[in-house]
Amino acid sequence: MRINPSDSAHKETAILVGVRWENTPAQLTDEYLDELSLLAQTAGAEVLGRVVQARKRPDAATFLGKGKAQSLMRQAAALDCDLIIVDEELSPTQQRNLQNLAGEKIKVIDRSGLILDIFVRHARTREAKTQVELAQLQYMLPRLSGQWTHLERQKGGIGTRGGPGETQIEVDRRLVRQRIIKLKSELKHLAADHNTRSKRRKHSYQVALVGYTNAGKSTLMNSLTNAGVLVEDQLFATLDTTTRRLDLGDHQPILLSDTVGFIRKLPHHLIASFRTTLAEVAEADLIIKLLDASSPQVEDHLRTIDEVLTELGVLDNTSLVVLNKVDAITDRHILASLKRKFPQALMISARQRLRLETLEEAILLAHSSHFQAVVLKVPVSAAKLIHEVYRDLEVNNRRDEDGIVTLEVRGPESALRAVQHRIRMLAPPE
Repeated sequence: MRINPSDSAHKETAILVGVRWENTPAQLTDEYLDELSLLAQTAGAEVLGRVVQARKRPDAATFLGKGKAQSLMRQAAALDCDLIIVDEELSPTQQRNLQNLAGEKIKVIDRSGLILDIFVRHARTREAKTQVELAQLQYMLPRLSGQWTHLERQKGGIGTRGGPGETQIEVDRRLVRQRIIKLKSELKHLAADHNTRSKRRKHSYQVALVGYTNAGKSTLMNSLTNAGVLVEDQLFATLDTTTRRLDLGDHQPILLSDTVGFIRKLPHHLIASFRTTLAEVAEADLIIKLLDASSPQVEDHLRTIDEVLTELGVLDNTSLVVLNKVDAITDRHILASLKRKFPQALMISARQRLRLETLEEAILLAHSSHFQAVVLKVPVSAAKLIHEVYRDLEVNNRRDEDGIVTLEVRGPESALRAVQHRIRMLAPPE
């Protein structure tokens, strides 16, 4: 008897399908499939094998071409395979035609469907769950038709997990669109809540950790702040932004945020859905681009990070490139090569707490260059304002004379402007 894929004791089996496009190096195609394999394992699948086809362009009907697609289905059936995962985004027509060739016992999903499945597993907060459901429904909407009925019979599993993935199959497009509108409205309210939180900490220096998923962002966050962030050796272990205070001596507060991991070929609609989460990056005074130094694809990972930052409109923000996991590199030549490729990068090990003081000094240097020094003259009667100056700015000297408090302060330009405006408002009209 065939075990139901939804049974937790059963590990779904998968064949990965990649395409080597014209002028694309074979090594790059293999790297993409290595990443897809990690994604499949994160979703709980066992990868049985890979199929790669060389093509100039995708076939409009079946993506691979009908002959290759039929051969793939025979191979999957012979291996008693549960899943076929295509390392590209399939059009609704291509997915429907491939699914018809596969029959009822094998599911056909694409890269986007797999990533969405992982997101469903890892969404914890209301915000993350809302963003994931929105991305799911936007992905599913053009695919809603009779071909989805086979998923009901399979009762879940990878690519069909979660509320929308299974319970919305018979729901017509009108109801799905209504749900999308409702979720977008909810995200607007969540964004408003986020803006309120942002205003409360606008005078703090904000640092955002960004990087390829599994680069060690959460480990670094824990090492610097004792945040207790979940650390797992898998892709997209967390989808939520965590912000903690980073204390680096007698300085103004520094807020450090750990954001959702990036990945190559991350679908654009997922980036759009997670804009609220990634807002921490857009608001950051300093962006730390964290890379896994031990990965052979480290240069490609930096390109991926820069592509996402470009899409968010923050590529030109002040940033540091940090190479993590240098303790995993034993070959001196590899380290020397990394230093040549990334001459300005800092090399650390978050897990071993190696050279973290160098990173802290770099953060402080960026923090100091962000601040300005001014002299404020505040009436002694404005006790509340004086208290707020001490709370929000660095006070280096104070003199009290003739009812005026003279304060030599340093702080962010925005905070200084706000205080100076309030002092002007205290002055009597001429």
